[in-house]
Amino acid sequence: MLVERTAMASGSRSTELVLAGLVPVVWGAAAGVITPRGPLTPDAALISIGLGLVVGGAAGYLARSRWAMIGAPALAAVAFEIFRIRAQGPSVDAPAGSLFGVLAFVAGRGVHGLLALLPMYVGAAYGAGLARRAAGRSPAGKAARVRRHLGRAVIGALTVIVAVMGIAVALPARTAPLTGGRGVAELTTITSGSHRLGLMVRGSDTAKPVLLFVPGAPGAAERGAVRKHLSQLEKHFVVATLDRRGGGSSYPAIEPTATLNLDSEVNAALAAANHLRGRFGKDRIYLLAHSGGTLPAVFAAQRRPELFHAYIGVGQAVNTGAADRVQYGETLEWARSQGDTELIAALEAVGPPPYDGVYGYEPMLLAEGRVYASGDRGHGAQGGLDESMQAQEYSLLDKVHLFSGFLDAFDLYYPQVRDIDLRDRLSRLTIPALFIDGSGEVPVRMELMKDWYAKLRAPQKEHVILAGAGHRSMFEKPDRFTDILVQRVLGGDDRPLVGRAITDMPTTVMPIVSP
Repeated sequence: MLVERTAMASGSRSTELVLAGLVPVVWGAAAGVITPRGPLTPDAALISIGLGLVVGGAAGYLARSRWAMIGAPALAAVAFEIFRIRAQGPSVDAPAGSLFGVLAFVAGRGVHGLLALLPMYVGAAYGAGLARRAAGRSPAGKAARVRRHLGRAVIGALTVIVAVMGIAVALPARTAPLTGGRGVAELTTITSGSHRLGLMVRGSDTAKPVLLFVPGAPGAAERGAVRKHLSQLEKHFVVATLDRRGGGSSYPAIEPTATLNLDSEVNAALAAANHLRGRFGKDRIYLLAHSGGTLPAVFAAQRRPELFHAYIGVGQAVNTGAADRVQYGETLEWARSQGDTELIAALEAVGPPPYDGVYGYEPMLLAEGRVYASGDRGHGAQGGLDESMQAQEYSLLDKVHLFSGFLDAFDLYYPQVRDIDLRDRLSRLTIPALFIDGSGEVPVRMELMKDWYAKLRAPQKEHVILAGAGHRSMFEKPDRFTDILVQRVLGGDDRPLVGRAITDMPTTVMPIVSP
């Protein structure tokens, strides 16, 4: 009889241990399928925290051991990695040892660990404690009591951290209201296909013309830079800043990655334009884009010109692949002239572009500010990622996605567009076009721009060059930039610029505009 009871108890115990391991495995597998990039929204983050506590608690109670604190998160993490194997991008790929690799690891696995695995660790501690208490097991001896009290203190501190983390991720983004009853200040979303994209809309008077801004790099999100440097624009326009697919508040829209392409980005710009036209009762709006954002924006202007008064390109991309190849050579030459052995080694290790992903471009991107900082090449920090990190217009998760979004979107999207050459693909616009560059722009980019500009036919076109500014001239010289838009685009008194026949309008290259 005793043998039978012992066997039954042993079988029951084995079942409990199997279940203790199975619960986190099932949760990890489900999370890997449903949220392969981890929780991307505040609701998803809170669910992840809550389920992590529950799963950990169940595993700890069934195991009746503190080992569940390590075992449950470890099993969940392994299952998660296995079941999200098809996800793509640096934040989900194998870690790399470079700066970009560290950022990808922290923004990807690091944040997922905090939102899912840390709660599981805490839950397992409570579950194991409840199981021991239910069984009447309490360690004896002074040393055991000290360890127990110390463990409770640690778990208590971690519980507070989990609670604070839950509050932090739940806090929404916000934007400061505008005084007066005719203005607008809102954070909203627009629908483009099956995707929801973030949009910040601000203006002192909703009767003013509407200006849609498409920011630069793949996965770009620039609410912080726009708010800090271009607030004066809000007096003359209703300014709508789009978070590109995969960036900031639009990071959840990065899936499915197979559709993250130029056509999707063009459609996003058009969807935002149509939303704004309906929202503010406008037949047409103005379209402003910077750097890499100029490619989808200019194709949107070509495809649906009836939506826009004019197109404004800042740091216009013409053929980024050709520019990359020249810039690589100039960067390597500069590194050798400076005796920068670390940069030389990094550049020689990756070789000349093009590259399959973002890591190949990393040395060149990180060195650009130093290589092109001499003379009047104003490659300042204005408009940098740090400004969006400080912006209240992004939630905590949005700020994490500033990093993972840039890295993932660049890695997946840029190889598809780097060989597009506007000199071959786009020779005519049927709406007026204004181009603004900094005098310190990377020389090859300026050369490509001037070459394309000479061939471009448009009802009206101008190329303005800002002295003392570089690639991010709109943020480096915001007052002059605002003046140019008011004078060149609105005619000085907020009247929308309307183009005439192509042969009736002048085409000019403006002289350098002083700071």
